[in-house]
Amino acid sequence: MKQLINTALAYLIAGAVAGVFFREFTKIMGFDGVSALGFMHAHLLALGFLVFLIATLFAFADDYTGDKLFKPFYIVYNVGLVVTVGMMLVRGVAQVTNTYLPLPDAALSGIAGIGHIMIGVGLVLLVVMFKRVVDRRIAGNRAQA
Repeated sequence: MKQLINTALAYLIAGAVAGVFFREFTKIMGFDGVSALGFMHAHLLALGFLVFLIATLFAFADDYTGDKLFKPFYIVYNVGLVVTVGMMLVRGVAQVTNTYLPLPDAALSGIAGIGHIMIGVGLVLLVVMFKRVVDRRIAGNRAQA
């Protein structure tokens, strides 16, 4: 459980840093358009902080961190989120600075897409573990009745 709340805290800090970076970097560069940098803050807070905060709360109900799916979830989800946000950073800095990237746009989108797929797989694994918690609770309530 401690790993979950520590991860939530790390994403909360990363989300705050991303928001400050977006605001200050675009101000320094004199950029007033829309860029991928503006979405990093929300992605880190919603997909990082909130998901791991909810995961922590579920772990209080029934500690599922020993489940065989926990480690695959944790690795796949975190790698997917880091890849996704990393591509947002690369694309956003290029947009703000009007810099040419050596990668074709499709390659950048493909890498970001792989990150999104990993997030999706991680979320499925997490929900399966949540379902097991709910099923155990229901079975426990039936046994008591």
